[in-house]
Amino acid sequence: MKHYAKPKPELWQGRVSKAQLYLHEKVVCTELGATALSKPGKKIGLLGYSCDEGVERNYGRIGALDGPDTIRKQLARLPNHLANNVHLYDLGNIQCMDGAMETAQNQLSEKVAQLLEQQLFPIVLGGGHDMAYGHYHGLKRFYGGGATIGIINFDAHFDLRNNTNGNTSGTPFYQIAQECKKANSPFHYLCLGIRQDANDALLFQTAADFGVTFIENIHFSMSEAQHIVRVLLDFIRKVDHVYMTIDLDGFSSAYAPGVSAPSPMGFSPKIVIESLELILKSKKLVALDIAEMNPKYDMDHQTAKLAASLVHYVMHSL
Repeated sequence: MKHYAKPKPELWQGRVSKAQLYLHEKVVCTELGATALSKPGKKIGLLGYSCDEGVERNYGRIGALDGPDTIRKQLARLPNHLANNVHLYDLGNIQCMDGAMETAQNQLSEKVAQLLEQQLFPIVLGGGHDMAYGHYHGLKRFYGGGATIGIINFDAHFDLRNNTNGNTSGTPFYQIAQECKKANSPFHYLCLGIRQDANDALLFQTAADFGVTFIENIHFSMSEAQHIVRVLLDFIRKVDHVYMTIDLDGFSSAYAPGVSAPSPMGFSPKIVIESLELILKSKKLVALDIAEMNPKYDMDHQTAKLAASLVHYVMHSL
C-alpha cells in the first residue's frame, strides 16, 4: 500500500531482561489484519501518522513526519507493567506521499476503524494535528452516527481555522464541526490549555459559534484543579465515548521544545496527568493520539520522552 509503511522492529531496543521487563520486549510488530491480533485479552495498537504536510500548509515548523518513530524509540526503553493478557502491537505508519494529506487522513480513518473492529485500543502517534480529522472519522466509521463522540483536546490552539483556502493542521476541528452541523448532530469539543496569544479573536468567536467548551491556559493548572474536574465531569457525562488528543505544543517549551509551534507559556505535565486520570476513570476513553512531535527541534529527546511517558501512563491505566 502506497501510504502505509510496515513496523520497524529495529526501533524497539533497550535494556535486555529476558523477562519482558521493558516494552521493547513486550511489543509485537505486525501488520493490521494479521492473525496475531486475534489473541484474547486486552489489546493496544500503536499506529503512526507520518505527516507534516498540514503543518507546512499552516506555516508551522516542519519535521513532525519523523515524530512517530522518535516516540517509539523512547517508549521502547520504558518499563513494562502490563499484565500477560494485555497485548501491545506496533502496526507501522500511515505515510503522506507527495503532499497528499487528505489521502493520508482517509487511510488513517480506515485503519483506526479496522483497529477497533479487531478490538484494539488505538494510540496514534504523530505527526501534525491534521491527523485528528482522520482519527475522528475512523471512530465514526466504527461507532456509527448514533453514538456521541466527545473530543477532548489538550492544546494551546483551537485548531478551528476556516478551511476555505484548504485543509491544514489548524482546520481539523472546524471541518468536524461543519460536518456535524450539516448532519444536524451535536459537536462535543472540549479544549484544555487554550492561550490568548495563540488564537486570534476570530478563532474565539468561531469557538463560541460552535459551542466549544474550553479552559484557558491561565486557569489550566493545579491551583484550579477543582474547577477543571467539574468541567471534565460535565463534558464526559454528555457523551457516549471520549476521543482524547494531546498536542505537545500545548506544553511549555520547558517540557516540550520539539514541537511545531513552541511557547514557554504552555501548561505542565502534572495537570495533564491529573486530567488523564479522571478521563480514564470514566471508562469512556476509546482512542488517544499524540500530535506535533517534531524531533528536528527536540533537545536531549525531552519532548519524545514526554510523549512516550504520556502513552505509557495511558496504556497502563486502561
